[in-house]
Amino acid sequence: ITYSFKYVNGHPSNPARGFQTVTAFGLLADVDNGYPVFLAEMTLLTALRTAGVSAMVAKHLARKDSKKMAMIGTGSQSEFQALGMRAVLGIEDLSVYDVDPHAMEKFRRNLEPLGFRIHLAKDVDEAVEGADIITTCTADKQQAKVLLDRQVKPVFVEFPPQTRIEGEIQQKDPDFPVVEFWKVLTGEEPGRVSDQQITLFDSVGFAIADFSGLRYARAATQDTDLQQFIDLVASPDDPKDLYSLVNVNVPVG
Repeated sequence: ITYSFKYVNGHPSNPARGFQTVTAFGLLADVDNGYPVFLAEMTLLTALRTAGVSAMVAKHLARKDSKKMAMIGTGSQSEFQALGMRAVLGIEDLSVYDVDPHAMEKFRRNLEPLGFRIHLAKDVDEAVEGADIITTCTADKQQAKVLLDRQVKPVFVEFPPQTRIEGEIQQKDPDFPVVEFWKVLTGEEPGRVSDQQITLFDSVGFAIADFSGLRYARAATQDTDLQQFIDLVASPDDPKDLYSLVNVNVPVG
């Protein structure tokens, strides 16, 4: 049995001060003895698992003929989102908007060499026009309006108690109806039922995705030079004699 935890921060004002918005690391431990067995960087892994979840959800909820994606926010995770959508749905036409013009240019600079066709929109309305899929990739932890009702023309969640606090639906009434996405995967809920339907997935990140990401990273790097031993836990020869590690046997007097 394995236990895991993830340390992660969220500081939307960080880039203006020269720091990343999000930094993270995670750990796997053996429940049998409590010893840590795998420690990993998770800033990059968080971006990968977030994009993976978005792509998985789009595979089940988006129209199969989707050709164009609008992306609101082109920060640290945006390129990964685009790559995930292309991998699952083949989408290469992107219309993007960010309040920071430099972030949009960064996005275009990174992805155009990979074959994406990118339009830099002047506002949200222009970005979402004609879009089959709309992805919001923003970091503000507040009741901020990123998309308006009129911008999503004629909700699925990961874990309702968490999403109602951190997700877009925090602005809705507590009884606002949602469907947990796992029920779509198991067939308990239908998901998309027609091409005319609009589906909304409110993703805030779920612990099981981090746990799965850590386990995958450990397995994928096992017995390679990508893993190295870290002397992280005190290991006295006698497990009851922790003092032996600091006892220098200095004579008294």
